[in-house]
Amino acid sequence: MTFIYGKGCIIDIKHLQYVIEVARTGSFTKAAQTMFVSQPTISKMIKSVEEELGVELFDRSGPRIVPTDVGQLIVDQANVITHAFGNLTAGLDDLATLRRGKLRIGLPPMAGAGYFAEPIGRFHAKYPGIAIELAEDGAKRIESDIESGALDFGVVLLPTKSELFESILIADERLMLLVHPEHRYAARTDVRLNELAAESFISFSEGFALHDRIPAACLAEGFQPNVVCESSQWDLIVRLVAANLGVALLPETICKEAGSGVAAIALESPIIPWQLAFVWRKDRYLSYAAKEWIRYLGTVFPGGQSSK
Repeated sequence: MTFIYGKGCIIDIKHLQYVIEVARTGSFTKAAQTMFVSQPTISKMIKSVEEELGVELFDRSGPRIVPTDVGQLIVDQANVITHAFGNLTAGLDDLATLRRGKLRIGLPPMAGAGYFAEPIGRFHAKYPGIAIELAEDGAKRIESDIESGALDFGVVLLPTKSELFESILIADERLMLLVHPEHRYAARTDVRLNELAAESFISFSEGFALHDRIPAACLAEGFQPNVVCESSQWDLIVRLVAANLGVALLPETICKEAGSGVAAIALESPIIPWQLAFVWRKDRYLSYAAKEWIRYLGTVFPGGQSSK
């Protein structure tokens, strides 16, 4: 590292280290020994610094070399600079070797436990110095926060802004109908969306992608869904269906794990896709920790191709 002083005077970190060592040992010879250079080399270097600065750094008249008043000022500041430089290089080394870092990840409720709990646990076990900050929210809000820089990564519902984001496909499923076991459709193997026109719907809250996507699909089939309740938690939606409050459209993974209190039925005509992707901005700097997380995630979800 090089410092510019005054009118073009150049001093680098090695010069400062030599000055500090001469002041500490009181001898050019001893300083040369501890710095693993020859005595003429260190003497010449100190003389060069003095000539560059236009001051005398050391009083050489006695048996022990001591700093002048100006020399002591420079020694004091040199200690501060070299200490800061040491911290900087150590910090950079920690980051480069993944001993430090932070990841800010946005996860919708349906993606957190089902897809990311174990991968995050394994990543943390391998890199305990990397802090993982999780933000649970709807996919729409997560996408907005990644775009603004409030989050580094997040899981969103496709399609998304391919011109803005890189992505790894996490899940490629479809929505299914969830009903009470005594519902008239409970024994069916499949149902068409327009057959649900008279049903009461339990939906996701605003801010979640499905909050808009399901009504849009219903409108395309000629009816406005009657939403009687909204929630941000998929497990609560399942329990409300089990309480016979209404029906819900949820991803296959959630429906298969819903339990015996509800019945899951394939939704046909139209099929509503549910594709999750892990995304990050194309034009943002990626830290060492971020690059390693992306590499690791590619091994967890090898079928999901990262867009380039």
